[in-house]
Amino acid sequence: MVSDAPSAWNAANVVTVLRIAVVPLFAVALLADGGHTVGGRLLATGLFVLAAASDRLDGWLARRSGQVTDLGKMLDPIADKLLIGSALVLLSWLGDLWWWVTVLVLVRELGITVMRFFLLRYVVLPASRGGKLKTVLQAVAISLYLLPLDHLPAFVGVPAAVVMAAAVLVTVLTGLDYVRDAARIRRAAGLPPAAGL
Repeated sequence: MVSDAPSAWNAANVVTVLRIAVVPLFAVALLADGGHTVGGRLLATGLFVLAAASDRLDGWLARRSGQVTDLGKMLDPIADKLLIGSALVLLSWLGDLWWWVTVLVLVRELGITVMRFFLLRYVVLPASRGGKLKTVLQAVAISLYLLPLDHLPAFVGVPAAVVMAAAVLVTVLTGLDYVRDAARIRRAAGLPPAAGL
């Protein structure tokens, strides 16, 4: 009997894998010549924006062709976290972003990813609307911080800080929302509160 399930290696998932492959190229561009040259920063910004924008492309391809897969649902947030996490760590490493912002965002992202893996035996937990808004805010904020701000007027840093503050707030709130959803799923599965995670 032939399965009607879409192939895991469809066009949408290939785009997601390519997005993951861009991450090391982005890191090399950002760190080139100490991380504060105009050319290196603009190249890194371009690669980051390209990879972040392709997040919309793979989702569109999957829905348009009816090729939404569990693999894609898992790879997509992982690709997002690799890109966002690498950018945050490197920006903090270069002294352009407070470490507490990076640590807070990464703890939330890694915690939710681990929680998703534990929930796989019951359900694949896809990104929520709030989670998607969080990703967009993070991507916009990081894109602004990646620009060669040392060579731009000082006021350009203000919108970067404002968008980053909004991204951090939404990151925390959506993290709490995912934890609430996980607790509901565990209750529906009849698990005690401390089991399984």
